[in-house]
Amino acid sequence: MKKNLLSAIVFGTLVAGCSQMGSTPVARLDDGQLPLPADYKSWPAFLTAVQREDVKQIRDIYMNADAKKGSAEKGFPDGSVFVMENWSIKLDADGKAVKGADGKLVKDKLAAVFVMGKNAGWGGAVPEAQRNGNWIYSAFKGNGELNGDAKYDACRGCHAPLKDKDFVFRYDEHFAAVKAGKY
Repeated sequence: MKKNLLSAIVFGTLVAGCSQMGSTPVARLDDGQLPLPADYKSWPAFLTAVQREDVKQIRDIYMNADAKKGSAEKGFPDGSVFVMENWSIKLDADGKAVKGADGKLVKDKLAAVFVMGKNAGWGGAVPEAQRNGNWIYSAFKGNGELNGDAKYDACRGCHAPLKDKDFVFRYDEHFAAVKAGKY
């Protein structure tokens, strides 16, 4: 009886202590270590059908539930993950972009998928001068295979000028759409 009572007290103390610790610690990751979430297409849209005729692409960007909690004033919280699909576009016989009846580019094949995630301590292997806060990146081929040739310093270089927008492209556009009730 005493042993069971002691076990119950120890267990209760551990549970109470753990509940006060906050969330489970997150593994420290670096570029190329973020997996491609299998369910990302069910996530809320960040922006869709982003027309990039200049690079012959259409981009669809999804965000997880943590990123959805972001705000224009505070940026995106730890735990935020974005997935961006880059689609090639259909081209006519002359190599010009094909547009649908709506005047928008027409998707062809999924060319690449990029994942961008944020958490405290992530990107620790990146030299301080090259960090984008706690954001890290992974690149995948259109078939979902990790792109071993990805140049993550290029990701960082592109996102670096967006420091005041939490290193996220189309930040203002997204939060304007949220404010307008579009997302």
